[in-house]
Amino acid sequence: MSGPFIIGLTGSIGMGKSTTAQMFADEGVPVWDADAAVHRIYAPEGAAVAPVRALCPEAIIDGGVDRDALKTWIASDDKALKKLEEVVHPLVASDRKRFLADTRSPIVVLDIPLLFETGANRHVDLVVVVSAPSDVQRDRVLSRGSMTDAQFKTILAKQLPDAEKRSRADVVIPTETMDGARHAVKQVLADVKERLDHA
Repeated sequence: MSGPFIIGLTGSIGMGKSTTAQMFADEGVPVWDADAAVHRIYAPEGAAVAPVRALCPEAIIDGGVDRDALKTWIASDDKALKKLEEVVHPLVASDRKRFLADTRSPIVVLDIPLLFETGANRHVDLVVVVSAPSDVQRDRVLSRGSMTDAQFKTILAKQLPDAEKRSRADVVIPTETMDGARHAVKQVLADVKERLDHA
């Protein structure tokens, strides 16, 4: 097998994906974070700055891409999001490709919120979905204090429903308890290592 064994990690907002990704990292598995990649390409001197400036000059503030300005543009122009995605998705894919080329680990995790929505699930060896009951999910998101119930519902509407993600997963990690999630992470890695040993 050329290259590392790739675990694609995903889950809806508030399901505990970032916490679960950290659990994989704690086990010594390199984790590539799609959101962090977007932050890198939006930063001053980042790869997205010039192409975004060509689309929406007002979105460039202090040499970087300003997310609030992007939101304003997207809200005022129904073609804006598609134009932005055509720029951003290939740059994020390049960042991911560099990570995979540079890693020497036999197993890696790609933490991708929109794994199914962007078709990235086709490029991984195992799809892991984190999940929790909807009331737990809602409580987690609203307790952060950074989002209203209406904003939460808007984000949910744009994401593939949790039930569909679970039905398309190879493994579902329940995140109601940290101990349960940590145990499931260790089990996933034990199973993958066993597969690699017999490959």
